[in-house]
Amino acid sequence: MVLFPAELKISRSLRKTLKKGRYEVRVDSAFPQVVSACAAPRSGHAGTWIHDEMIDAYCGLHELGFAHSVELWIDEELAGGLYGVSLGKMFFGESMFSRVSNASKIAFVHLVRQLERWDFGMIDCQMKTAHLASLGAREIPRCEFGQKLKELVNYPGRTGKWSFDNEPIE
Repeated sequence: MVLFPAELKISRSLRKTLKKGRYEVRVDSAFPQVVSACAAPRSGHAGTWIHDEMIDAYCGLHELGFAHSVELWIDEELAGGLYGVSLGKMFFGESMFSRVSNASKIAFVHLVRQLERWDFGMIDCQMKTAHLASLGAREIPRCEFGQKLKELVNYPGRTGKWSFDNEPIE
């Protein structure tokens, strides 16, 4: 399951939420908290793949400038977000969470729009979910994924702490 940034779909209701702007989007300001929130138990799921060693590994990648978080803050409270790894012009989404309705979707939209401005070619969403499909993600054949991956990771990367342009979401 991948998303090509130009194929992002924003529903009418999500677009209204984005325009209200009663939130703040931050990048790389609370990476350990985002990973820990993603690791927290979810209703209807038996466990998580994000155990302590994984958290430590992702935090190490963050310190090296390869792993990044996008956080949605409401009234100075972390309401949702996501994290992933960036190599070249490819972003590998690892996990997302929401404590408030649509919080992870809002963070994802801001990420995708920024990656599009930076000319990233593809986001690896990994898991097929209705949530991601509603935002325009789709499955592609493994051979196509491999070809795109080989091409995109060989571009010079954008490492270090990220900051987003403050351009409005259309």
